[in-house]
Amino acid sequence: MSKDAIILIVDDEPDHADGITEALEKHCAKAIAVYNGKDALEIIREQTVDIVVTDLKLGDDIDGLSILEETKKYSDKTEVILITAYATIDTCKKAMRRGAFDYLVKPIDIDQLRTLVDQASRKVASSRSKDKPKINEKQFEFEAVRGENPAMQGIFNVLKRVAPTNISVLIEGESGTGKELLARAIHYNSPRWDKPFKPVNCAGLTETLLESELFGHTKGAFTGASNDRKGLFETADKGTLLLDEIGDMTPNSQAKLLRVLEDGIVIPVGSNKPVVVDVRVISATNQSLTKLIEEKKFRQDLYFRIKGVNISLPALRDRTEDIPALVEYFLKEAVAETGSEIAGITEQAQTVLSNYDWPGNIRQLRNCIRTMVVMCEKDKLDVQDIPPEIVQRRQLAAGSTTATTTAGKSLNELEKQAIIDTLAKTRGNRQEAAKILGIGERTLYRKIKEYNL
Repeated sequence: MSKDAIILIVDDEPDHADGITEALEKHCAKAIAVYNGKDALEIIREQTVDIVVTDLKLGDDIDGLSILEETKKYSDKTEVILITAYATIDTCKKAMRRGAFDYLVKPIDIDQLRTLVDQASRKVASSRSKDKPKINEKQFEFEAVRGENPAMQGIFNVLKRVAPTNISVLIEGESGTGKELLARAIHYNSPRWDKPFKPVNCAGLTETLLESELFGHTKGAFTGASNDRKGLFETADKGTLLLDEIGDMTPNSQAKLLRVLEDGIVIPVGSNKPVVVDVRVISATNQSLTKLIEEKKFRQDLYFRIKGVNISLPALRDRTEDIPALVEYFLKEAVAETGSEIAGITEQAQTVLSNYDWPGNIRQLRNCIRTMVVMCEKDKLDVQDIPPEIVQRRQLAAGSTTATTTAGKSLNELEKQAIIDTLAKTRGNRQEAAKILGIGERTLYRKIKEYNL
């Protein structure tokens, strides 16, 4: 039996339930006992349970067959063993048809129960391991962080080593570079893939609210705390917690976080009852934490605790060779979301997007493509569909660098760039572009074909 298996014991006789729980825990399993169907259903709906051992008759409206049906509804991989003092062929057949793993007749033989639980545990482990995604580039491509850029290739090599472990990870990069996407890729390629992934933005909450969000709180702990609430460390137990913009944490919150990371124990705000948690922490920031340490704004001991492996995501302007692939990915995504029939993007529009500096990085590119898909009236995205602020900013940037970028270029290169820039400025209006360039429309068409624009 796996020592990590979680077993729920349901029996309306507390002594019987506790006896089974104690016997199974001695057999290297984590067992939880409840004494009625209502409590059992609450756990099944809110937590991941590997095996349910339930009495058929529970003394209330919810019986063992109801527990079986609800369990299979929430997790078809969870196995259910029924215990009954009233075994009939009819009842047993009904239970097996509904997906029960097996049944035992009271008085039960503990060794027989252990054997059944052991077999069920192996089946659950085998079933879940088949669903576990392997670490490969396809997974990361799906998460829209894949790229051919050498820096990205280096990052993927690190991910393949880091993901299967429990080591903490610090992801650095500008806003919008895909830090959360990368954190999700790590989580879903780790042994914790089927447990919760919980992100929290540390910059968006006050100190009190952030501590409540992370550690939970009791009723009346502060103004507005109308009931008890579990924190993210508890709800992400056995899973992964992403602390986004961790550099914005206050010194007091940093100290409390450090204690949790060192001890694995959370104390909710307003409580003195410790809660043991097992959470992998991934941190992300768009600031230089080493600079914040020098400025006495970030704890050095916390930095070394969260920086197991450091990953620096490059800005999109530093990996422009990946833009066409990202455009294609976001285009497919937007078409699926909107139900549009857009088939692609013109080379001219692609050139404009590839030459833009994207200060908002991947997030800005994704939003741009979504906007273009919504506004496009043809079967392909074109320059006129590009948001005006992107075209205008690109023109301003081009104008400010003309003196330094024209030197050393051939006349053909300068002519080609002039055509691209003018078409972008006129949003694809070739008649207007020809007029600005001082050439005839036919000449412009010929040049577009000649330069493969």
